[in-house]
Amino acid sequence: MDRVAETERTLYPYVTGSSVVAIKYKDGILMAADMGGSYGSTLRYKSVERVKPIGKHSLLGASGEISDFQEILRYLDELILYDNMWDDGNSLGPKEVHNYLTRVMYNRRNKFNPLWNALVLGGVKNGQKYLGMVNMIGINFEDNHVATGLGNHLARPILRDEWHENLTFEEGVKLLEKCMRVLLYRDRSAVNKIQISKITEEGATVFPPFSLKTYWEFSAFKNPTLGAEGSW
Repeated sequence: MDRVAETERTLYPYVTGSSVVAIKYKDGILMAADMGGSYGSTLRYKSVERVKPIGKHSLLGASGEISDFQEILRYLDELILYDNMWDDGNSLGPKEVHNYLTRVMYNRRNKFNPLWNALVLGGVKNGQKYLGMVNMIGINFEDNHVATGLGNHLARPILRDEWHENLTFEEGVKLLEKCMRVLLYRDRSAVNKIQISKITEEGATVFPPFSLKTYWEFSAFKNPTLGAEGSW
């Protein structure tokens, strides 16, 4: 008898991306992520795009396992293709895509075979801005600003203090750069190669990557263990 191969599951993430930060601004949605891909604790890849346009109205960002993100993109390609085949003049908006992703993530969690990602989905359709996220076990919500990974702890407090609904594009980019700079200083998995994307009623734009201006001469950076008893 032929032996039946056992199903393989992602028991532990291998190549992972760090935080994604996204906000609503006056004309649409802005999203930022770095381009690092960590193999364990080694920052192995430095040109991994983790923000992708989805259909006509949505923008998707992902932290976590890169191969699982690629699988999610394959699911979404099939979804958008099937939607376009109807040729009925309608297309899936960001709320529909986000709802689909919440069902996919929760379904895989129930099979004990999760997709090891936290996803941010933003978009604009018929003048309505939408921004939501979903994690690897299907927990989801929508808000005016969201972040994944360490950004949920370090970027969200900055956004709560400084975000307002009438942000211009330039102000929004400046705010995201501030968040990404804090993450670069504090997150060992972050890399100084940032990609910012926007989506408005006219469509999505993914801007070329760039490096942030940084300052490493803070006294706490020079001697980080000063006053820490018993540290290495």
